[in-house]
Amino acid sequence: MGTTEKYGGKLVTLHAGRERSVIKRHPWIFASAIASVHGDPEPGDTVEILTQDGEWVARGAYSPQSKIRIRIWTHDEQIEVGEELLQRRLDQAIGKRSSLLEAEDTNAYREVYAESDRMPGLIVDRYADVRVIQFLTAGAEKWREVILQILVERGDSTGIFERSDVKVRELEGLSKRAAVLAGSIPEDPIEIKESGYRYRVNIREGHKTGFYLDQRENRRLFRKMVAHEALVLDCFSYTGAFSMLALDAGASEVVAIESSSSSLDLAQENIKLNDLPIERWEGVNDDVFHVLRGFRDRDKSFDMIVLDPPKFAATPAHVQRAARGYKDINLLALKLLRPKGILFTFSCSGGLSVELFQKIVWGAALDAGKRVSILRWLNQPEDHPVTLNYPEGRYLKGLVCRVEEGD
Repeated sequence: MGTTEKYGGKLVTLHAGRERSVIKRHPWIFASAIASVHGDPEPGDTVEILTQDGEWVARGAYSPQSKIRIRIWTHDEQIEVGEELLQRRLDQAIGKRSSLLEAEDTNAYREVYAESDRMPGLIVDRYADVRVIQFLTAGAEKWREVILQILVERGDSTGIFERSDVKVRELEGLSKRAAVLAGSIPEDPIEIKESGYRYRVNIREGHKTGFYLDQRENRRLFRKMVAHEALVLDCFSYTGAFSMLALDAGASEVVAIESSSSSLDLAQENIKLNDLPIERWEGVNDDVFHVLRGFRDRDKSFDMIVLDPPKFAATPAHVQRAARGYKDINLLALKLLRPKGILFTFSCSGGLSVELFQKIVWGAALDAGKRVSILRWLNQPEDHPVTLNYPEGRYLKGLVCRVEEGD
């Protein structure tokens, strides 16, 4: 039996030497690594991946419009891609989180994290009794109905809402989509708990799937580090999570800057929901860069600043432009910090390395004329795991910096 007949006709042969990353179990194969394609696979179809010598190395989902041409399902030739495999991997991913947050008084977290859970292109986030799901790639889209049915049959959620309305789908040749997929989804924001605090979350239109679940541990650290009577600036505040914690820690004043007026409205609701002193909070509906320049020109200063901007670099091609944005925002923040002031600064741009981000903040400190120490390196929490074979899964990086006194 020939190779084509053996594997049903849908084959991809790699250029010589390009199988090395596959053998090392990296889950992506780029278009440039592919020598030939046989069997005319459609978007999302499962293809067999062979070396130049015809040796089988993996089985993956084919995406003809993406630079990441194949996302690998399995490196085991005996494992077929189908409902049984998807059921097992979903059970494993969700099961790993079942006891993760029991002691944290938290009911919102990530249940499935794409390639890191061997479910390429699939995101499942839990908000109390509701699941929010994203199908980000052609392979995940191909198995959409099967995945949905598996989640419905679990019977452990009241509804499933799809938020496949992100730009990355366009790179896969997929249109954006957002809709109720199963059960009942309330029109109003959903109430969740995180570390004992109450938040209202707009899963229908909010950033990401409604809330920055990946900042949970960093928010807890921030709460511990806010000094009593501190003056706090919360930039890109979204729905006010960092603002809330600053108020609860005893900050004398919190200024929150957010370009979305609806997000600021929800932030105000969240502060009131937790019986925190709303009179100490000011929401500024404006562009962060513009407001910070105004503060600089008026010599306003703060004891603590949070920079949690949206993704500046959607792809590696945008990294240099993003680096300038991160440099500018950190430079402005450092100029506004008092001696002993604390900066929590983040980047969620996956293409921007930890080393480059630290270098950018260092450059900002030099230009600001400030001597700055790193107190902590920050990451995403364990429900957003980073596997050794897939370092790209680490997208969130952050620094806690202190402005030192003297020269």
